[in-house]
Amino acid sequence: MRLFEKARQDGRIVFAAALGSSAFGEDRWSDPDLAFGVANDTPLDEVLADWTRDVQGAFHPCSICSGDRPSTGSFLLPGLLQLDLSFTPGREFGAIGPRFALLFGLAQERASHVDPPSREIFGLVVHHAVRGRICVECGRVWQPEYWISSMRNDALTLACLRRGLDAAFGRGYDQLPPEVLEGASVAIAQSVEPTELVRALKRGLDPLLHESGAVNEQAAEVETMLVNLFEPASP
Repeated sequence: MRLFEKARQDGRIVFAAALGSSAFGEDRWSDPDLAFGVANDTPLDEVLADWTRDVQGAFHPCSICSGDRPSTGSFLLPGLLQLDLSFTPGREFGAIGPRFALLFGLAQERASHVDPPSREIFGLVVHHAVRGRICVECGRVWQPEYWISSMRNDALTLACLRRGLDAAFGRGYDQLPPEVLEGASVAIAQSVEPTELVRALKRGLDPLLHESGAVNEQAAEVETMLVNLFEPASP
């Protein structure tokens, strides 16, 4: 990879790693996501600026965002691959999740990312369901759809956690059993009509309560209230 060789030749770069799906070369759709450890006391914004200029000259991409910090950048390359670059002080460079493949140098031991506990996710889904119903009653149409989608996605996340699947960014959704996905599919709103929004919200309860798993006691406490909440909307 040209960028890998460039990193090797850049004296300011002391560590390099591939992240996410690019860490293990999953398929041809895997976007290159590269992280670099920079020699301590080297300004990160200076390194990013130099690399941005070189990437733009070599690949003619569109710059789509600068990330959450000034030391990260994202570029859309010809062929619709997204290139993500991040630069970190060498003393902080290391893996915070399993999708980390060291290319050269040494990585520091860092606290690993931990999925939110099921109880927390369940609470979020209940919040989304209630907010969606209230928004329908307030005469809104697109905000309820937002909460419906959030509710459904978090219920699928619960299903992934129960089965040991990767829940981040929906990676494990397609590996869920057909009956789970069928239950989620009927919770997709087919329009923004109030009665349809309420129907989708109510059907979204099924996968939520079915996948409550380790939080069955918590689910039992709120089930009756939720079912009553999703009676058909008043005319």
